[in-house]
Amino acid sequence: MEDLRYPIGKFQSKESFSAEEVQAFIARIAAAPERYEKELSTLSDSQLDTPYREGGWTLRQVVHHVADSHMNAYIRIKWALTEENPTIKAYEEKEWATTPETKAPPALSLNFLKALHAKMVTIANGLTAQQLARTFTHPQTGRQVRLDQLLGTYAWHGDHHLAHITSLKNRMGWK
Repeated sequence: MEDLRYPIGKFQSKESFSAEEVQAFIARIAAAPERYEKELSTLSDSQLDTPYREGGWTLRQVVHHVADSHMNAYIRIKWALTEENPTIKAYEEKEWATTPETKAPPALSLNFLKALHAKMVTIANGLTAQQLARTFTHPQTGRQVRLDQLLGTYAWHGDHHLAHITSLKNRMGWK
């Protein structure tokens, strides 16, 4: 079950990341929308409505979740850049995965993700080392998160959920 939940493992953060590591995170974020579009393009509605694991989200819900989650990440970047260590707003991701638009075709979130990631990449590429060290505080954990850590987390997050899709496709023999 752990392999199905975390097919690429859990994100391993560290105190800070080098400029080269940050650029690699940005490149992964930039590539994610096309990778999702490619993997989802051949799937039928019934395949999209298949959970990636027992008790897990459907592939359709996964792509909508990624868009929602990365939208929150973008807003957190903006808060951290414009406020001094703000306490961000958490959200109930399991509840968000059940709102009406999560039954819509994946193209809705894929199109949104393309624009959102273009904005994320543009802002991330413009950040100085000092800006990458800016933080926000997560209200549930009390943990301060640096922007370089956030970029690493969301590069991983995109790959993590893409692996849910690709691993299910491989297990089911879907092309």
